[in-house]
Amino acid sequence: MSQPLLVGIDCGSQSAKVVVVDASGNVVASGQQLLRPNERPRHGVVVHPDDDLWDAICTASRLAMQRLGAAGRSPSEIVGVGICPIRCCKAMLRADGSLYEPVISWMDDRAYQPYMPADPECAIATTASGYIAHRCTGQLRDTAANNILLQWPIDPDTWQWSDDTQLYREFNVRRDQLVELQMPGDVIGGLTAEAAASTGLPVGVPVVQTANDKAVEMLGAGPLGDGVALVSLGTYIAAMVQGTHNHRDPQSFWTNFACVPHQYLYESSGVRRGMWTLTWFLDLLGPELAQRAASEGVSRESILEAEALGVPAGSDGLLTVLDWLAPTDHPARKGMMLGFDARHTRGHLYRSIMEAIALTMSGHITAMMNELGTPLQGLVVSGGGANSELFMSIFASALGVPASRATGASGAGLGAAMCAAAAVGVHPTIEAAAQAMCSAREAFAPDPAATARYAAVAPHYSRVRERTDSLFEATYPIFHD
Repeated sequence: MSQPLLVGIDCGSQSAKVVVVDASGNVVASGQQLLRPNERPRHGVVVHPDDDLWDAICTASRLAMQRLGAAGRSPSEIVGVGICPIRCCKAMLRADGSLYEPVISWMDDRAYQPYMPADPECAIATTASGYIAHRCTGQLRDTAANNILLQWPIDPDTWQWSDDTQLYREFNVRRDQLVELQMPGDVIGGLTAEAAASTGLPVGVPVVQTANDKAVEMLGAGPLGDGVALVSLGTYIAAMVQGTHNHRDPQSFWTNFACVPHQYLYESSGVRRGMWTLTWFLDLLGPELAQRAASEGVSRESILEAEALGVPAGSDGLLTVLDWLAPTDHPARKGMMLGFDARHTRGHLYRSIMEAIALTMSGHITAMMNELGTPLQGLVVSGGGANSELFMSIFASALGVPASRATGASGAGLGAAMCAAAAVGVHPTIEAAAQAMCSAREAFAPDPAATARYAAVAPHYSRVRERTDSLFEATYPIFHD
């Protein structure tokens, strides 16, 4: 008898992914659809055009269902669907749940401001997960674990809307403009006939809450063990460890909701537009690289990785500083590459971006683990970048600890499916689902010579911004009117 099927929907900053897995976590089918480029009508405004998040989910889901049929399985075998849209976005809705305006990206300044249109037609404020939950089920409900205190008047101890009336004034929102909160693993409702027609998923199948995308990705990575941090290689790159205490005022990390109710993630500082920077570089190289990749039947990334493998650790002195999207508290900062000379090729540039990500995250992870008083024992790296053996080796060497990558389904998609599996009784708890559905990991050991090189560079690398901030602050008004 075939195992029941679960669906995980992972809609990130660059694409929507739909994965169909069995009760053991084996991938049966999947589909992916790239999102359209963000619209940037003016400085500080970044939105997902039209209804792009939902449209991409529908396209990816229909493709997954086609492949499911080709694999000899049927959508009727699907018993639960977990949804995991990108965090920190804002969706402004009309009273009927339709979009009042395009979804506000996490890269938009308004996402962290008390933004609420005065127009009475804008009746509801929620997250991307709240909006997608409504598109799937018709219910105005959202997971508490995707509503962070930085953006919403939530009580991080109770995981419910706050009783503090001052918070609502600070966020410029009324309680009646917020949707009902649920816990990760709660059933939102059944898939509507309209959503079923758009996605190819079976009508009435239970749709299940998860959490913020980083927490769901951590769940999908499986049990980590003490002293092991997860590095999430996405458009936003962060490192996380899981705990049970709500740290209120940490200095080198922030406390986020986990994918298990009333547990927490301790999340380091990160890299904005992290993996996007590698995509930017690939696109910058133009059609020639794409044409070569197509003619050889390989990816653009594999071509550049082969070139970067011949570059020594440290990229012959080429240092990349990753401010392709400036932090909100330092808007004048810019990304930069320092130290060019005649030795440098595009392989050097590609490796230098990877090394910049690893060196930056090494500093952030070290600070977090020191504050938590927990020695770092190892890393688990998730996201598309973990498929690169070079990237995995760089991470292991930059931090001087073994780095592992999970095999099988994408982390967030698998984590969403785990939540669904627990909700519909395929597994008794979310933790049990994670234990049963996680694949074995492939490990990479640090290279001692590379570790020594990165350790020598790191103190100087960490101080680059001290020397360049004044330059960018002086020139910022010239280029931003």
